[in-house]
Amino acid sequence: MVEDAAVLESDLAACGVTLAPYGAPEAVDVRAIREATGLSQEGFALQFGLDPATLRNWEQGRSEPDTAARSFLQTIARHPDAVRMALTAGSTER
Repeated sequence: MVEDAAVLESDLAACGVTLAPYGAPEAVDVRAIREATGLSQEGFALQFGLDPATLRNWEQGRSEPDTAARSFLQTIARHPDAVRMALTAGSTER
């Protein structure tokens, strides 16, 4: 069990091991992520299981994604096909 992440990072650095950044990004450009997929707001929301109104609010700056949503959006940005596959994997087993 890690009691202090900073101490662990320091100990690993002393051994020549550097950690990749971890945790949710501080901010994400929701519109840019959606536009990179080529989907409309409605299509993006439906494809990735998001509420269309929430997506609109994020894009228009009325609200911001929470930590989990930022992580999910970042994953979509980097690996949209993997997210699509993961979201549809169990749909044929019902």
